[in-house]
Amino acid sequence: MSGPTPANKRKWVRWFVDYSAPIGFAVVYFGFGRDFMLASGFLVAISLVAVIVGRVVERRWAPLPIFVGAMGVIFGGLTLIFHDPRILKVKPTVLNFTLGAILLGGLLLKKNPIKAVVGDALVLPDDAWRKLMLRFGLFYWSLAALNELVWRTQSEANWVLFRSFGLQALTVAFALTQVPLLMKYMKADELPPPPSE
Repeated sequence: MSGPTPANKRKWVRWFVDYSAPIGFAVVYFGFGRDFMLASGFLVAISLVAVIVGRVVERRWAPLPIFVGAMGVIFGGLTLIFHDPRILKVKPTVLNFTLGAILLGGLLLKKNPIKAVVGDALVLPDDAWRKLMLRFGLFYWSLAALNELVWRTQSEANWVLFRSFGLQALTVAFALTQVPLLMKYMKADELPPPPSE
């Protein structure tokens, strides 16, 4: 019986890198007496582990996981140092605003940060890339605004649930709404690949 293929192995590692920190944060928070500082310490530790595991398996420093992991370490570390939960609560705001700014800025500067991240995994014409950058840029800014609304108006426990599960669910749901756009272009085998940069 053969083991998992390298592609499947990498897929599971990406899931671990992307979701271990927020899910672990919620598990520790709710499982250990709603201790925000303890959960923040776990978040810092698992963010570091996730980045290292991603590096070992991918054999490269992937920019997006490094950025997200670094944000977890920085904001989680500052939360522990100053013993102030508000610092970690604004992390999704800063993270999503920054991602949106990178995408929309790339659109204005006629650069393609998404293509730089996914590489050859997705071949689309320039028009499709531009639509994706605009849509995801505005979506990330919407998430930033939504996080501000939630942490300022809801209880700490509700924010933890939103942070750990709601943001991920919204991101997956939004990504699924972009499938028709991708399929529209990917079905057209005659389309040439985008020019190399």
